Amino acid sequence: MGTQLESTARELVAPGKGILAADESSGTIKKRFDSINLESTEANRRAYREMLFRTPKLGDHISGVILYDETIRQNAEDGTPLVKVLESSGMIPGIKVDTGAKQLAAFPGEQVTEGLDGLRERFAEYAELGARFAKWRAVINIGDGIPTSFCIDANAHALARYAALAQEAGLVPIVEPEILMDGDHSIERCYDATLATLRALFEQLAAHRVSLEGTLLKTNMVLSGKDAKQQATSAQIAEETLRCFRNSVPAAIPGIVFLSGGQADIPATENLNEMNKLGPHPWELSFSYGRALQAPSLKAWKGEPSNVEAGQKELLHRAICNGAARDGTYSKQLEDAA
Repeated sequence: MGTQLESTARELVAPGKGILAADESSGTIKKRFDSINLESTEANRRAYREMLFRTPKLGDHISGVILYDETIRQNAEDGTPLVKVLESSGMIPGIKVDTGAKQLAAFPGEQVTEGLDGLRERFAEYAELGARFAKWRAVINIGDGIPTSFCIDANAHALARYAALAQEAGLVPIVEPEILMDGDHSIERCYDATLATLRALFEQLAAHRVSLEGTLLKTNMVLSGKDAKQQATSAQIAEETLRCFRNSVPAAIPGIVFLSGGQADIPATENLNEMNKLGPHPWELSFSYGRALQAPSLKAWKGEPSNVEAGQKELLHRAICNGAARDGTYSKQLEDAA
């Protein structure tokens, strides 16, 4: 089991490749569809995701795709399970298993992620449906007096319990603590919150006997708050993020797959590229982007069958650009080659 988990984890962070996060909740996908004036029906959601998954040559740059519960059960228009569509293109199916972040009782402004009840049974079903990895997201806010150590510990504990159950079921856990960009905080405050969160997380993973070699970390880059007057440069973001990881992330982790976390598509690629230019690192530095991969594709598709090819072209372009950022070879020339 250990060897299989390690092998899958390594496949997910293979050179030149990253993960497509297509696990938007019903509420989030509705907001995305609202932006193109498209109703969020099951048929439209299936059509959109099928358009993404059938993108020619996507598997050359995307190693795996995180699915939502609805999507892992859906069939393509021709009756092929969407899981099989991914597998036939060389992409590994994964599944989001948390049920969302809820207010942490007695801790105003802080959240804890739920979904542990019945998770062992859900994992068994997801494995049967073809999932080979899973994801659980924790949300950490920066604000007046927060994050508290209690909030950080509560989320680290839940992430570790989830990860142990995932490995028990034969799935690689992606542990995702996200320090949100919301606010006007400095990059220094983001550094401190990220460092404390990652140290607590790895302490809990060790306590729960989670194999790090069969685990991936998905987390934020160390950034200025999006409303901060002073915005850090790509070079500063790369330097502070790597400094944070060197002080908190064990070398046994095969890879760190960044979330875009509200960054626009091009800055997310530029920042990843800047970090990999400073390599080599103890871990693969990859990506697990949602909006930063999908936004141009959604805009080009507009819900129209006649625009499928245009939507796929935009997705492939972003996948190629981020694939290049994996080894620090992304450039403006590549960006303009679309």
